[in-house]
Amino acid sequence: MTYYHQQLAEGRWRQLSLVTQLANIGSEVERAIQARHRGNRDAFQLALERMLELIDLTIADPKNRKRLKEVTRSRELLVDYLCYDNIYHSTDEQWRKYFAGFAIYSNTQRRLARGKS
Repeated sequence: MTYYHQQLAEGRWRQLSLVTQLANIGSEVERAIQARHRGNRDAFQLALERMLELIDLTIADPKNRKRLKEVTRSRELLVDYLCYDNIYHSTDEQWRKYFAGFAIYSNTQRRLARGKS
C-alpha cells in the first residue's frame, strides 16, 4: 500500500502521543478547509486523503484503544462535513477550535522538552 506519510505509516506515527497525532490531523483538516474555500479541488482531495490516512493510522495505534470512540466519531463527523450533507451542522470554526487545543498543547510540550519556554 502506498502512503502519503510513508515514514509515519512505517511506525513513526505510533511514537507520537495521541495529542500530537490529533494536532497533525488538524493541520490536514485546515488544509482541506482552506482548499475548499479557494475552490481548489485537487488540493482539497489531497488534504482529505492525507487527513483520512492520519486518522486511520491513529485508529490503528494500539495505545489509542481507549480513545477510539472519540477518534472514530471525529472521522465520521469530518467526512460528513467535508464530503457529504453536513447533517451534524459542523462549521469551520468548530473544527478549528477542536484541533487548536491539541496543536497548542503539542507545541507547548515540544518546547518544554527542548528546554525552551
